[in-house]
Amino acid sequence: MLPDLAELLRTARVVALPMTTRFRGITVREAVLFEGPQGWTEFSPFVEYDDDESAAWLHAAIDFGWREAPEPLRDRIPVNATVPAVAAADVAAILDRYPGVRTAKVKVAEPGQTLADDLARVSAVRDHLGPEGRIRVDANTFWNVDEAEHAIHALAPFDLEYVEQPCATVEELAEIRRRTAYMGVPIAADESVRKAADPLAVAQAGAADLLIVKAQPLGGIHSALRIVAAAGLPVVVSSAIDTSVGIAMGAHLAAAVPNLEFDCGLGTVAMFVHDVADEPLLPVDGFIPVRRPTVSAERLNALAADADRRQWWLDRLRRCYRVVERATAL
Repeated sequence: MLPDLAELLRTARVVALPMTTRFRGITVREAVLFEGPQGWTEFSPFVEYDDDESAAWLHAAIDFGWREAPEPLRDRIPVNATVPAVAAADVAAILDRYPGVRTAKVKVAEPGQTLADDLARVSAVRDHLGPEGRIRVDANTFWNVDEAEHAIHALAPFDLEYVEQPCATVEELAEIRRRTAYMGVPIAADESVRKAADPLAVAQAGAADLLIVKAQPLGGIHSALRIVAAAGLPVVVSSAIDTSVGIAMGAHLAAAVPNLEFDCGLGTVAMFVHDVADEPLLPVDGFIPVRRPTVSAERLNALAADADRRQWWLDRLRRCYRVVERATAL
């Protein structure tokens, strides 16, 4: 059952969390938190997403707040560090925020930077993690096929675990996977899953070796689990720069995935200066626990967005609710 909009608005709090390092073009992450029968939940689509795309994120928030999570198969989740497109000299300080983590996801193909910048950053990560560390890189669709082939060839000596979304389309992913098969570097799909009209198309086309799944963009834990089961590929459960509340949603998803083979991208609370939870879901010994965090009223007040941003988000919540309501009625 879809809760009334008034029920969502009654406890809705809009927060603005400053970040330690610029990431994905932002220095402050905004989110709406509200409380359901199961606890606090989060609605935080990126500001540039339209209402139709953002509605899946609201459906996920309602799913986590009003529906019991699946029975967990594990009580803690191994996580990776996230290294933004920083200078090589700044890598060590970034990785030090992730104690005990053995895996790093490194942003590459940043607009305005060069492959030389990427190589220097990945080299610094390898030096910090040592030969046993695991490195995955994420191009966020910014390479064409030829650029991706050249870059993967240059980066392969750093023993990559996989390359995430090197190109934009399913057809390009299939082509780059074919071209680079001899290097033995797996291809992962992210945007081709969470932003696609058909999240299973990339698996059906044989265009990826594994999938990146995120609870909010895929409509919630239960929806994401159906996609995982239907795809039949290994998955990495990741986040979208969520607060501890959204990370808890991702952790409950990861806890319910059978045969979780990879460290998950759920350590990103380390990217915030402050978080909404009394005990933020930060990595400890390379893991985060599977639990719903207690949200502090004091922190909500301290991190509250200004009046204009609050109104912007609540108006967006109302619009997205109407999209969810129409979809639910079908």
